[in-house]
Amino acid sequence: MAANTGRAGIRGDAAPEPASSTPKWAGLAWALLIVNTLGSTGAKTVLPLPRSVSQLVTMGSLMTAFVIALALNKHLRIRPSAYLLLLTALLGTSILSSADLQEGLGALFRCFRFTVFVSTLWLLTRWWDGGFSFVRYHIRTYAVVLASVAVGLVISPGNAMPEEYGGRLSGAVWPLTPPQIGQYAAIIAGLTLLLWFGRRTTWRSAVMIVVPVLGLLMLTHTRTATLGLVAGLAVAFLSMLLTSARARKVFAWTVGLGGMAGVVLAGALQTWFLRGQSADNFSSLTGRAKVWDALLEAPRSTAEYIFGVGLTDKSYDGLPIDNSWLAIYHEQGFVGIALVAGFLLTLVVVAVLRPPSLARACAIFLITYCISASYTEAGLGDASPYLLHLAVAASLLVRGVPQSDEQAFIPAKGADVRGAGA
Repeated sequence: MAANTGRAGIRGDAAPEPASSTPKWAGLAWALLIVNTLGSTGAKTVLPLPRSVSQLVTMGSLMTAFVIALALNKHLRIRPSAYLLLLTALLGTSILSSADLQEGLGALFRCFRFTVFVSTLWLLTRWWDGGFSFVRYHIRTYAVVLASVAVGLVISPGNAMPEEYGGRLSGAVWPLTPPQIGQYAAIIAGLTLLLWFGRRTTWRSAVMIVVPVLGLLMLTHTRTATLGLVAGLAVAFLSMLLTSARARKVFAWTVGLGGMAGVVLAGALQTWFLRGQSADNFSSLTGRAKVWDALLEAPRSTAEYIFGVGLTDKSYDGLPIDNSWLAIYHEQGFVGIALVAGFLLTLVVVAVLRPPSLARACAIFLITYCISASYTEAGLGDASPYLLHLAVAASLLVRGVPQSDEQAFIPAKGADVRGAGA
């Protein structure tokens, strides 16, 4: 993302960015972690891609990311992280629950993948300094992924918007489902808007990224991602209202324009939101509630209540669970739910206790998005994009950032900014 290194002014130019101490190879390792979490199932692609090949690519990306991180951090210098400590405990619970092979050898393979995933994150904590390096890696990598979606839409609209997904946008180059594309688009749009607000990028760069990805988000008809984007940005801006006149102005304009657009476009928004579903289908959350009821009513042993049945493909009786908390309950039991709630609560508390800053606002956006999406999407209990989003949030909440690297926003006149470093 291009940034103008000149003085920030009324034109909205980006503020000067200090030189990053994070090696570029760490950015490559992060990009490979993202590739690993893309998955290997979805709509039909333009060029037939056997699942075995896509699985080889995703797993190979994870192993390569681990090797790169280990080579960069060969002395194993890591930064303490309550988030990763609890995530490691969740990994231990997953291994314990999968050891009896109730879910077959696939459970142990998923545990191995989860182990390498968490280990790579620990190795990369050496460069978690509260700066925006990993935010930019996140945006750039997902921008490339979404660019492939746009290319697929141009060269093969039929494959990109298949009938099996109700005409919703999917991946025609790499097999991506509409909810995945919606999630990536929402995360990119939210982070980019916050960077623009904090004068970390120019308005031209922000427009070049936000407008196309929002267009892709609308084509996916993904309600979870859209609501998560709105909720995340709302909470992020609310966290800065008391100390930033710019935040108050942006928030007021957004509420005003959003209210007017809601009134004018109410019919179109309702049609988009319902996606042509019947009232019964909509009330059951596209059939999710039926799967949830069946999962909760299934008999379980005491051990399964406590530790779960082991890592699965996030499905029950052949149908996707599509709820992080029920997926964790099924796979890692009540212990898993406690650990996931623990690291989410830890991130929330740390974010609340940090002084207002752009880094804190970005972290709050990511945390809010993941919490809101957890109701209709699975992923908080295993290697997934959601855990990477939360890892970026954790990296932004680290203390001890040099003051020059934390030019968060232009504070209101008279505001106390003594402790603005996160």
